[in-house]
Amino acid sequence: MVYSVPLIIFLDDVSGNISKQWNKHYAVYMSNANLPREMLEKEFCVRFVSSSPHASPMDLMRGMRESVEFAAEDGVVAYDCMNEEEVLLVPYPFFLAGDNPMQAEECSHSGLNSNFFCRTCKIGGTREFKQSDEGYDSIFTIGEMRKPDDTINELESQFNIALEPAATTKVKNAMSASGIRDATTSSVLNAVVELGKGLRKRTTGNQAKSEAEVRAVLEKELDRMLQGFSVKESINPLLGMSTLDVHQDTPTEILHTVLLGVVKYFWGQTAWYLDKAKLLDTFRRRLESVNRDGLNAPTLGADYICRYKGGLIGKHFKSLAQVMPFLIYDLAPKSVLDGWTLIGELVVLIWHTKIENTEAYLVSANLASGVFPA
Repeated sequence: MVYSVPLIIFLDDVSGNISKQWNKHYAVYMSNANLPREMLEKEFCVRFVSSSPHASPMDLMRGMRESVEFAAEDGVVAYDCMNEEEVLLVPYPFFLAGDNPMQAEECSHSGLNSNFFCRTCKIGGTREFKQSDEGYDSIFTIGEMRKPDDTINELESQFNIALEPAATTKVKNAMSASGIRDATTSSVLNAVVELGKGLRKRTTGNQAKSEAEVRAVLEKELDRMLQGFSVKESINPLLGMSTLDVHQDTPTEILHTVLLGVVKYFWGQTAWYLDKAKLLDTFRRRLESVNRDGLNAPTLGADYICRYKGGLIGKHFKSLAQVMPFLIYDLAPKSVLDGWTLIGELVVLIWHTKIENTEAYLVSANLASGVFPA
């Protein structure tokens, strides 16, 4: 038997210290997407792949790609203990897990602060456009989907622009207009731009080089920095994978998007209002007396939440989103109460959707690999 093995690949920065001092290491883990959902996050079902405090995320992913492609080339022989026979396993990347900033880097995207802020589609525009009625409405529609080939072409175009005069402004405008920026080769691109600026600078007593001479020097230096590889071979290694579309296969991470995004900032404003109105103590007593059945939280920690209201984490916001309307119904303005009611509905819908999407991912993986769960 030959089985396809879909891999969930996780990459993010973690601390290498047990103490509170942050010591950034980038780490890569893998999970088998054929596993039942309740088994996926168990420690013994997560495979450590690599970690480094020095290598960049894309350097680690380049090694991951080479390793997976090498294993898939001839397959991996394993023993099936249920059927008591040897089987051949063919792994392939299924999707990339991580937080939104890391996933943006995996897509060679410049992140949420760019004009075209979505790593999946080309929605967005200039600040003036997004602040207009037409632009604001367009944000809530689906834009043209991004494709890896288009991203590769845009990155190659940025390197061509880097060889031209006034490259600093041109490259910056190109990144702003497309939302594409490759972390793997950004240092090389910047070095070429700075070298071109220096070569074209007119100095007393030195004859200015012609544009052809400057371009020849820049092309030679670029080839040296890329160590003889082409731009396409040197940029983000995930863009060239035939089994993975980085723009489509990086599912949105809910923790930072919702709980540490919308809910966190709405809580901050609400807590500020309650504190200013001297109602925070009343809120604390109500929070302490809330019935916690069905919240999947043994304690809400009312004293902690009210004392450290500016330093809460995801689990606090997940609980607060469910109970806030019952606590502030007569403590805050109706607009604030309505906001928390909508947030509560949103969180419930998102978590239900997350579970359904996870199950859909796993079912499609099982069908692709020929494994059918009971």
